[in-house]
Amino acid sequence: MASPLVAFVTAPDGRVALVGPEASSVLTAADAAARAQELVAQGSTRFVWWAAAVDAAPLVAARVPLARGWDVAEAHRLLFGGWDASPQTAWAAVHGLDRGALPEASRGDLFDFHTADESPTDGVVRPDGYLTPDAGTPTWRPPDPVLLAWGRAAIDCATAQATALESVGPRSVAAAHSESAAAYLCVELARDGLPIDRGAAEALIAASAGPRPTDEGDARRIRAERDAAVLVHTPGRESTDLRNPVQVRELLASVGVVVPNTRKWVLEPFRDTHPVVGALLEWRKAERIATTYGHTWLDTHVGPDDRLRGGWTACDGAAGRMTAQNGLHNLPAALRPAVAARPGHVFVRADLGQIEPRVLAVVAGDAAFAAATRADDLYAPVAATLGVERPVAKIAVLAAMYGQRSGAAGEALKGLERAYPVAMGYLDDAYAAGVRREPLRTFGGRLIRLDTVLADVPVEGAAAHDAARGRFARNAVIQGSAAELFKAWAATVRATTRDLGAQIVLCLHDELLVHVPQEHAEEARARVVTALDDSARRWTGSTQVRFVADASVIHRWSEAKD
Repeated sequence: MASPLVAFVTAPDGRVALVGPEASSVLTAADAAARAQELVAQGSTRFVWWAAAVDAAPLVAARVPLARGWDVAEAHRLLFGGWDASPQTAWAAVHGLDRGALPEASRGDLFDFHTADESPTDGVVRPDGYLTPDAGTPTWRPPDPVLLAWGRAAIDCATAQATALESVGPRSVAAAHSESAAAYLCVELARDGLPIDRGAAEALIAASAGPRPTDEGDARRIRAERDAAVLVHTPGRESTDLRNPVQVRELLASVGVVVPNTRKWVLEPFRDTHPVVGALLEWRKAERIATTYGHTWLDTHVGPDDRLRGGWTACDGAAGRMTAQNGLHNLPAALRPAVAARPGHVFVRADLGQIEPRVLAVVAGDAAFAAATRADDLYAPVAATLGVERPVAKIAVLAAMYGQRSGAAGEALKGLERAYPVAMGYLDDAYAAGVRREPLRTFGGRLIRLDTVLADVPVEGAAAHDAARGRFARNAVIQGSAAELFKAWAATVRATTRDLGAQIVLCLHDELLVHVPQEHAEEARARVVTALDDSARRWTGSTQVRFVADASVIHRWSEAKD
């Protein structure tokens, strides 16, 4: 890492250790953030922390516009896969220590057999090479010299991780940089929240789930009315519990709709068979809002400032997609009109177009498939090459990445294999690795562990689970790589629109929602598109594959095109 490294690590009591090449000190959170702001203004420092959610919190609280960081936890997840990334785990992994023999933290009782020589009093590294197990825990109270040693250990760990990532691949250190920026963005997202029009939310919830109940009895009445809209279509079965799948199947069978389960995709083809099916599907939407996104959800998670908040993580521990809590990642479409920009502001909503097949062209290095990405709609040239209709070409490409080989998709796949053998071969190799339970790495170097995916299965089901693992693998290398590009793009948007007063308020798989003052809307929209061009060029190392984004200025999330 060319930039000078400065550790920014916190103690549970709020003290912060700043450890750098020129000076090291322990400061209050406010003073440390002010000093960090000075270093950011100088432009070359890269801050190191164990995990953004813990250590970077004072920086985010002070709104320090940090652009360069190294998150030890996220770098560990890139290198070694999975979710567990405690400082002790990350340190042991990158230093070649047995992670199965990590020392246990002190319990502080009579059965605690830790000895003084195992836990140094002036540092954080034990004689056996492991970090002290108490370091960084909520009950840890280190003296200043030990907190400084904690910062030095963070830099040591980050430096070792960077060296290891350099050996993984040419993009892996850059991936760690963007993953660290995404981790910092996650803390900002949790701080700022998603703007909500509370009045609209109340009305939308009431329209689906019924009015706000006055007491438990009123809640039962509203629930019964919601159920009655379904049961009215099956006289004599009014006692059916719609929340019991077995009873629902019996109810459906009574009107001639025999199904193996009651999932939405199974019921949808029967919508016109009998009125109860459509009523049941609509009931499910209302029930989901009532039970998961109802009045209690609104009261609990939308703050007095009318912002929906939840915890965010930069990766999901599998392929590396960002995740969020409290409905931020799975808000029902019926509630999207309640996501509204503040007065004097608008949203710039940007959605990556056909992201997965374009990523496939990059990671596979298929020049013919890359040529198709030059079109606004890459399925059109693929269809022309295969001699099929566009919808068939689309199904075939998606089927290739998701492992479907039956029906019309199966026939078109044969054409894909002839026209784009490099891309299809890449997916087939990923599938084979999944079947063999061998690890894979994404384009940016994230390790995807396959030895634990569908591992504990009966012998008689091994073949089917091997195939399922293979399908998971061929999709994970694409989704994981797409997540890396998305986070690089989000980090670039964050950095290049800050001077406009813009604020990213939602990251949803391949979609960004940016809250910006209305007078800067068009400039922000243009910069979001430019940010994709710039981040894609850096991520791919070339301009051979074209990435596109549909960016528009809207006032409510529901105004966005699907």
